[in-house]
Amino acid sequence: MIVVFEWIIGIVILIVLVVLGGMFVSIYNRFFNLKNSAEATLGQIRVAMKKRLDLVGQLLGAVKSYAAFEKETLEKVTAMRSSVGSAGPGDLNEVEAETRSILGRLFAVVENYPDLKTSATVTDLMKSVKGVEDEIARQRYTYNNIAQQLNTMTETIPSNIVASLIGMQKLRYLEFEEEIERPPEIAF
Repeated sequence: MIVVFEWIIGIVILIVLVVLGGMFVSIYNRFFNLKNSAEATLGQIRVAMKKRLDLVGQLLGAVKSYAAFEKETLEKVTAMRSSVGSAGPGDLNEVEAETRSILGRLFAVVENYPDLKTSATVTDLMKSVKGVEDEIARQRYTYNNIAQQLNTMTETIPSNIVASLIGMQKLRYLEFEEEIERPPEIAF
């Protein structure tokens, strides 16, 4: 009778350990699924930001004869473009703010020169910038949703236990200033 009871206790302990192990593996895999999704989304944001900076460079070329600030701005755009590839969420926030500032000044130049406003090249480039703006907004939304899921998991039971065991850290959100979230207006 005692031997049977010991076997039953052993089997119950084994079942509990298997269930706990399965839960650990499931939570572990979910953490890394979210982490990899966040990294992939950040990669897409970096690509879109580089594309936007390329378009800004092309716009600068199109307004070159009109814009006195063109050389300095082009140098800033080139420096920002090279920094985007290795930028983390905080760095992307800074690049985003500076890019918005440059775009605002560039669009102001376009507004002040009627010949530029009617230029097909400038119009097409501005439409392309708007499309990239929308893409960045979608990717930022996706990244922040992924970050929220991962951050919630690092703070709730039982996944917070797994997070502390594997050293999983919370992700930083992509937070842009209120006035920066609105894309620059493109009006003719």
